[in-house]
Amino acid sequence: MYHLTALVTLLAIAFYFFVTINVSRARSRTGIKVPATSGHPDFERAFRIQANTLEWMPIVLPALWLFAIYISDVIAAAIGAVWIIGRMVYFIGYSQAAAKRGPGFAIQALAAIALWAGALGAVVLRLV
Repeated sequence: MYHLTALVTLLAIAFYFFVTINVSRARSRTGIKVPATSGHPDFERAFRIQANTLEWMPIVLPALWLFAIYISDVIAAAIGAVWIIGRMVYFIGYSQAAAKRGPGFAIQALAAIALWAGALGAVVLRLV
């Protein structure tokens, strides 16, 4: 069973839900009406945080599960938790200013690469 990986998957989805709600809140605070996606820097940053998180989820979630299946539930969950922490750091930094998004982006990107490379390596090793 992959209980820890399942928990991290649910936490990642919960974080995505949070950033999605944040876009709605930013829309209300800044007066940006649907369907507009620009017009106020605070809203635009919230929108980009949500979009960027969504862009990374199809990379991270399959890699997370393949890593868990081929290597370890515990290690996959730990690296997945680092990815979520990186997304949180990204959220905090980018919410303040676009120039502050770098550290969080780097953390989550390294975690994603670790999951993907680990899963790929494990699959290839089983093929040879």
